[in-house]
Amino acid sequence: MHRHFHEHRFHRSRHGWGGRMGREHGEDRHERRRGRFGRFFEHGDLRVVVLALLEEQSRHGYELIKELEERTGGAYRPSPGVVYPTLAMLEDEGFIRQVEAEGGGRKRFEITDDGKAELERSRPAVEQVFGRMEEASRHAGPGRHRVGRAMMNLGMALRNRMGRPVSPEELDRIIAMIDDTAAAIERT
Repeated sequence: MHRHFHEHRFHRSRHGWGGRMGREHGEDRHERRRGRFGRFFEHGDLRVVVLALLEEQSRHGYELIKELEERTGGAYRPSPGVVYPTLAMLEDEGFIRQVEAEGGGRKRFEITDDGKAELERSRPAVEQVFGRMEEASRHAGPGRHRVGRAMMNLGMALRNRMGRPVSPEELDRIIAMIDDTAAAIERT
């Protein structure tokens, strides 16, 4: 029986390879992440939220990604492909600038006076987005995203290890580690 490639599992779109439930049905990866809390960022919201986070303290791109994930309780984690172009745009507009990190680490971004003025003009929108983020975090529960990430790490480690030959003794050790961890979690 012959099936067309895109009907089977994956298809090639103008954005790259995607799954059946993703872009094939007109949904992009950010829409899939919205979940029950709707869209966190409307057009232009991310740039002012980044300004607000940089007003709190200077940060590099990865720290901004982590902070957004933390503030939403793991319900939203922007990709580097969204955050870094936003940082570049804000820098081009003169709203942020790069500064040398102490000890020669990664350059960090800090808000400029023009950025602070832009942020003040957008303060109501920022407060609304922070409210949606806080609501998502309350519903996610404390630490839920960290547990989810740990579970994904365990799953990947198991898939990688089980993809190679495993002796009966090695399999017994792996199973014992998982059982011991489960028992330790239940005791806490």
